[in-house]
Order: sequence, then structure tokens, then C-alpha cells
Amino acid sequence: MIPAREVSKLKNALPFWLSLTFVPLIPLVVAIGGIGFLILPIYTWGLYSLLDRIEGLNLENTDPETPDEQLFWYKLITQIWLPVQIVIVFGSIWYATQSGSLVWWEKVLFMFGVGVSSGTVGMVYGHELMHQKNRLERALGDGLLAITLYGHFRSEHLLVHHRYVGTPRDPATARYNQGFHRFFAQVLPRSLASSWRAERAMLARKGLGVFHRSNPFYCYVALELVFLAITFAIGGWEGVLLFGFQAGVAIWQLELVNYVEHYGLTRKYLGDGKYEHVMPHHSWNSAHKASNWLLINLQRHSDHHFKPNRRYPLLQNYGADQAPQLSHGYPVMTAIAMVPPVWRRLMNPRVRKWRAAYYPEIVDWAAYKTGSNPMPAGAS
Repeated sequence: MIPAREVSKLKNALPFWLSLTFVPLIPLVVAIGGIGFLILPIYTWGLYSLLDRIEGLNLENTDPETPDEQLFWYKLITQIWLPVQIVIVFGSIWYATQSGSLVWWEKVLFMFGVGVSSGTVGMVYGHELMHQKNRLERALGDGLLAITLYGHFRSEHLLVHHRYVGTPRDPATARYNQGFHRFFAQVLPRSLASSWRAERAMLARKGLGVFHRSNPFYCYVALELVFLAITFAIGGWEGVLLFGFQAGVAIWQLELVNYVEHYGLTRKYLGDGKYEHVMPHHSWNSAHKASNWLLINLQRHSDHHFKPNRRYPLLQNYGADQAPQLSHGYPVMTAIAMVPPVWRRLMNPRVRKWRAAYYPEIVDWAAYKTGSNPMPAGAS
């Protein structure tokens, strides 16, 4: 019997366990087949967008000083997700390549949906885990990133994005008026290069070479090779192609979210290569309840950058007087971002309003390179 106090804690955490509904959904779409494979992305984007309209906003904040031991049920869903994701991905690869019941376009639709789950849930949980000090949780996070062939994201996110967000040094900060497709083409090579440079610099500060065994890139590559080897053993080269496709879909999902989170927002350049401290108003905030269940409060992004080590159930919501607000949750906003003219029509006036509210003293924004701060002297 679970003690009554634990039952209460579990009940509070249960909305964040909705991600487990992906598990029975997989055999359901397999049984339907054909265009039924579209149920997976429709479920992710459509259902939670509808639930956001029904459930509205969650403006309540949990005490940020809540002890870690009281968050067991919140932590558990992220800690068990790697084996769940492994079963989803490799079970789907096996069925797509070995069942003989799917034609090529059904396989593509199937793995597209699996990639959506890998990006929407797996990579978001990986993001939560890699921010923790616990080695096991960080290792689980590495696994979730590796299954989408994006292991270096940990180095890029922790060492580059959080340090340089809102500046030209951050590949993941979308500039004002920059369309998503241009952003996506830029962020893929730049994030890989910047993560490598960041790890090289960290090793150099310790007096070590870039190829020292403590370089985490060895771990990233090893995990990815293991997952590729398993994929090849299950489904041959066809399986590898399908695995790569689901990884690409997941990466696209992740970078769509990155694009939305900081679009057009900049930190003030103070001169001498320095920037103001990161504050809640340097990230877009969204209090939409249902999509925050799915994304474990990732939309409370203003607080995440203000307090990066704060676990997701303790992230605070900020009102419009403290942080810029998105009009919808991420499922709707990322869909809009795929159509740059519509995105600009919606978001550019909000960015201009944000500039006027927080930086009325800046008259000429051209110095900020169309939405990013001036590059400090000597920076690359």
C-alpha cells in the first residue's frame, strides 16, 4: 500500500505522466495502418493544442524551496523514459523492417510519428536530466539525446546556450525577422562547432588536450554508435535510414522549440565584451496548462534561464509585467513558426513592444544586428 501522503504527491504529478500514453498509441496506429500513422503527430500537436484551449492557463507556482525528496513522482517519469524510448524506437524499427506489412510511405509516416515523440518527449526529458547534478540522471539524459543522434546538445546547451543566450555567440537564439528555415540551416553546424570549442576551452583551462579521455564527445559518439549498431542488427541499412529519419524529425522538433523560446530577444551589450545578466524577460513565457504537462513545464522558460538548475515542477510562472508572453503554447507556436510570414506578423509587433518596454533607451537597434547584440571585440 502506498501511504496516503505519497498518493497525494502521485496525484499531483500524474498530469506529467501523460507522455506514457504514447506507449499504447504505437500499437493502435500500427493496427490502423495507412494514414492512421498520422495519429501520432496529430495527437501531439492537435490534442494538446485543443486541451490548452479547454484547460486554459496555469498561473500557480509551487514553492521553489520544496525539498528534492518530495519530488519523487515528478522525477521518476523522466528517469524511466530512456528504456521507454528505447522500446518505442527499436520496436518501431523492428516492425517497420521485419513485419513485411508496410509499404515505403507507411514506414516514413510511422517513423515521422516516432520522431515526433522522440523530440517532443525524449529530448525534452533529456534536457531536464542533463541539468541535474546526479550522475545517473545526466547519463540517462545522454542516452535520450544519443537516440536522436544529437549527443553534443548537452555541451552546446550547458556551456554555450545558457552562457550566451540573447547574444550573437549563441547559435540557438533566433534573431529578429529571421525565419525558422534559415535559423535551422544555421543552428545545426554552428551548435556542433560551438559545443566542440566550448569543451576544448574547458579542457584547456584544466591543462588538458582536446582529445583527452574526459572529453564528453567520446561518450556522445560511443552511445550513438551503439544505437546505430543495434538498429543495423534489427533492420539492416533500411533500419539505419529509418532510425536516422526519426532522429532528424526529433532534432527538427527540438530546434523549432529553441527558435520559439528566444525569438528576437536580446541581452543588453554593456561594452568590453560584457552583457547584462540573464533575466526572466530574456525568454518567452507560456502558462498554457496542457502543453506544459506534455513538455514538463519547459514553457516556463523564463524561469528556467533565470534558475537553470531548478527542477521542472518548481519552475515559476512569470506574468506579463516580468516576462514576454506567447499567445499560445508551443504546439501552436511551432506550427506557426513553420510559415515565416505568418510568424513575423504575429511575433514582430510583440518583439517591438518588448524592446520599448525593457530598453527604451536604445534608439538604433541596427547596432544589435537585427535582433542580436553587437559582437564583442575579438569574438568569433
